[in-house]
Amino acid sequence: PHPLLAEEKIRRLSLRGIAVDLPEPIMQPLQVMAFQEESAPAFAAPVPDSNNPPQTRDPEEDLLCIAKTFSYLRESGWYWGSITASEAKQHLQKMPEGTFLVRDSTHPSYLFTLSVKTNRGPTNVRIEYTDGKFRLDSNYLSKPRILAFPDVVSLIQHYVMSCTMESKNEAPYPPPSPLPPMQKEMAAAAVHLKLIRPLSRKDNIPSLQHLCRLRINKSTADVDQLPLPRRMGDYLKQYPFQL
Repeated sequence: PHPLLAEEKIRRLSLRGIAVDLPEPIMQPLQVMAFQEESAPAFAAPVPDSNNPPQTRDPEEDLLCIAKTFSYLRESGWYWGSITASEAKQHLQKMPEGTFLVRDSTHPSYLFTLSVKTNRGPTNVRIEYTDGKFRLDSNYLSKPRILAFPDVVSLIQHYVMSCTMESKNEAPYPPPSPLPPMQKEMAAAAVHLKLIRPLSRKDNIPSLQHLCRLRINKSTADVDQLPLPRRMGDYLKQYPFQL
């Protein structure tokens, strides 16, 4: 985990977000292990490659990236801040499958946790930050297959759109390739991650402006082509997402 995470959880920088032009590759929703925040399993770390030493990132880049994500999440309406895993479970317990929220992680090495209602009940998946990218936390063997995104809202939106396309597709996905014994055991314990709708905070009702922005974002990917005043265009770019 990045050493700046603990510092950022204290500072909670608030900068204006900028538009992110992120491609949306289509993929099947992941089978994600359900980690409990209090007792995550430990996996062996990869052996460093002496021929390719890791590149040193500018700490300022990490701070700006994390601050941008906080800005986006605050605008979203479904970021619940510092609630606990138990409180998230209470909010999601009676919700339909696929209802989710993002909250602060109680683990000191992570910033955020995705809490979601699955077919087995509410569960939590940490969101990992590494080298300027966010991804869902998973075991070491699965990490190479986990997509990474420049901010948390882009990450969540990708999986929501993937689930939406999966539900519209009548043809089943092709059967997966046979797994080694170890991966079979992990797959048996995995939880199917289905993200359908965010759970908004009751004390943070979205404004009419924000609802209009979401509708516009669903209709076009290039707000610069719209005949809008510059101030309105800047407002749209502050949150370039559909949920």
